[in-house]
Formats: sequence, C-alpha cells, structure tokens
Amino acid sequence: MIVIGVTGGIGTGKSEVSRFLESLGAFLIDADRVGHSVYLPDTQGWKELVAAFGRDILQPNREVDRRKLGGIVFSDPKALEKLNAITHPKIRQRISEIIQEQRVKEAKAVVVEAAILIEAGWKDLVDEVWVTTTDADKVVQRLQQRNNLTEEQIRGRINAQMTQAERLNHADVVLQNNGDLERLHTRLRELWGARVAWKGLG
Repeated sequence: MIVIGVTGGIGTGKSEVSRFLESLGAFLIDADRVGHSVYLPDTQGWKELVAAFGRDILQPNREVDRRKLGGIVFSDPKALEKLNAITHPKIRQRISEIIQEQRVKEAKAVVVEAAILIEAGWKDLVDEVWVTTTDADKVVQRLQQRNNLTEEQIRGRINAQMTQAERLNHADVVLQNNGDLERLHTRLRELWGARVAWKGLG
C-alpha cells in the first residue's frame, strides 16, 4: 500500500487532486474533516479548547464556533501555537489509525489531504508528498469567486502560509494546476499508473 500526502497552498486545488485520486481507487483521508472531530462537544479536544480559550468560543449548541476561534488565533501567533498544540497531535493520531485500518484492509492506496502536512510534521505518515501549485493571481481569482474575499484578505492568507518555494523543497511530485482540469486529470492518471499500479497494487 502506498500512502500519498497531498498538500499545497490555499486555492491551489488540493481537493480536486484528492477527489480524482479517490475516483481512481484511493482511500481518501481529509485532515480537515478529521480535525472537525476534535472540536465535537465533550471530547478531550473540546475540553482542552474551552480550557485554553474560554466558553466564549462556543455556540449555543455547545459546538466550537470555528469562525470565532479563527478570528482569535489568526491575528495572534501565540494563540495559534496554543491551538495547534491541542489539535495537531489528536488529528495526527486519528490519521495514523485510519491509515493502519486501511493497511489491514489491504487498500491499494491512501491519500491524506492536508494543507499543513509539512508544517505539522506529518510527512512521516506518508510515503510520498504531492504538492499542488498555482500562480498567485489565479489563486486570488479563484478565492474571490469561491469565498467572496477581497484581494487583500486573500494575499494575507497566502502570506501567512509556508511559501510555495519552501513547500516544493519537500515535494516528490509537483502538480501545476492553473485551471486546465483535463490536463491535470491526465497527469494524475499517468502518476497513478506509474506510482501505484506498477507495484501490482492497482
């Protein structure tokens, strides 16, 4: 079984790549979705978050208001560090468990989609790192259409992330995604054939 980590900056097409690999037969683990489970009421993660940030981060139904929490940590590096210290180990543990479950089931491939794969130190969970890249202007255009953000907000988020150059230093595969989905899908099919199917697992 091969475990592929798909990562990249905001708006570069990680989800598109991951979904297509899933359609080819990979089992998909979405780290963001796994992360949501850490915030569920009365879990250990929830208790630690409330202890760290106070009950003001809760909605009336007692779920964590991720938007409010994001507003707190986005402008405060120490608060972000505190949040990551609570959530990252728990997300990592669950991803590791799911990978092992799929190994027992003899899955041909597992894809871990994680924006913070490198920053969180999760590279050792995967066999290969596939990085999506897109020209900055394209990212701005996409996110303006998708998330209704201003260019200033988008560039702020891009600048808050690991740089593309740093991310590429960790890449086993680089996936350029400037909007031609047919070309991207063709490249993914080629990679699947070369890096998964050839091992006799596909």
